[in-house]
Amino acid sequence: MYLHPEAASAGAPSRDVLLVSAITTVSLSITIVLCGICQWCQRKLGKRYKTSLETVGTPDSSRGRSEKKTIKLPAGGKAVNTAPVPGQPPHDESDRKTEPRSSVSDLVNSLTSEMLMLSPGSEDDEGHDGVSRENLGRIQFSVGYNFQESTLTVKIMKAQELPAKDFSGTSDPFVKIYLLPDKKHKLETKVKRKNLNPHWNETFLFEGFPYEKVVQRVLYLQVLDYDRFSRNDPIGEVSIPLNKVDLTQMQTFWKDLKPCSDGSGSRGELLLSLCYNPSANSIVVNIIKARNLKAMDIGGTSDPYVKVWLMYKDKRVEKKKTVVMKRCLNPVFNESFAFDIPTERLRETTIVITVMDKDRLSRNDVIGKIYLSWKSGPGEVKHWKDMIARPRQAVAQWHQLKA
Repeated sequence: MYLHPEAASAGAPSRDVLLVSAITTVSLSITIVLCGICQWCQRKLGKRYKTSLETVGTPDSSRGRSEKKTIKLPAGGKAVNTAPVPGQPPHDESDRKTEPRSSVSDLVNSLTSEMLMLSPGSEDDEGHDGVSRENLGRIQFSVGYNFQESTLTVKIMKAQELPAKDFSGTSDPFVKIYLLPDKKHKLETKVKRKNLNPHWNETFLFEGFPYEKVVQRVLYLQVLDYDRFSRNDPIGEVSIPLNKVDLTQMQTFWKDLKPCSDGSGSRGELLLSLCYNPSANSIVVNIIKARNLKAMDIGGTSDPYVKVWLMYKDKRVEKKKTVVMKRCLNPVFNESFAFDIPTERLRETTIVITVMDKDRLSRNDVIGKIYLSWKSGPGEVKHWKDMIARPRQAVAQWHQLKA
């Protein structure tokens, strides 16, 4: 069938039209591919940028909240924790799935860094002479005078942050109340078992005291650790002259406890070193020497040796002891003891050092004790922190023996 050229051109597209269509199709394809690549790049770059922001704690605008550092402690401890927004996953949950399992070194670093930050002791607790000033806690009490009944009222309320005196890492505190200079008549609170932050809320009355005599007295409070089978250990004391108190109404005080003036601070000192090996899960305790030990025998000397207890929570785990040094108040031991301590148990571990006087015919006497952990007194905590901060190094420090 024959068609006229003009009719044929009218029913079919021309070559120019086909060329333009092909060019348009190719351009669209290239654009789609480039957009896909661009979006993929943005996602990758965005993820990296977002991760870097989260590392330094910058607010994450995509989640509508600011990230804050979270510190978690094991069971039985306090936790400082910022709760996540309800319905949203934790901050690093998406990244955590793609990361390899944490190594032992990462666990050690995380644990020890938390312990260093949370330890209550610090270098600020030391004086200019480098001697640690121990925090003995504080006590809250009230005092007032009833003029009609000629009665002085003393209320012992509570205490906080008392030091541990027992092997279990705690104390059994109670309070004695005196009106000095009278030391014969005293009143006592109940004993609070295994409590470093006891609440007593007990009221005591000193009846028949004319006001003129009351203002000549000194209210003396002594906090002690109750021991069933031995002498009670003094924790600290507070003295307040009543002529400096407005007794017309009950006055409430918070007072820091000071060392008891009963000679308990003259028991001598012990030099020891600690070496923490996180890869071996061990601590090596080196008992080096002692000086100016208290004489426990009639001849004005002692036969000292040292016991080292490893405590986990409230349980005794393992005991080591040195040889006995006969008739010596400045013994040199140089004996080392290794204890296996898993890293995850380090925070709940206490090492109790007890210097003893050996007696052949009677019970051995305690010269003094030292409690080493991250929650002991400032001097002990400083040693513990230095040990953690300098792994695989022997860190030596002098410690004052305590009753």
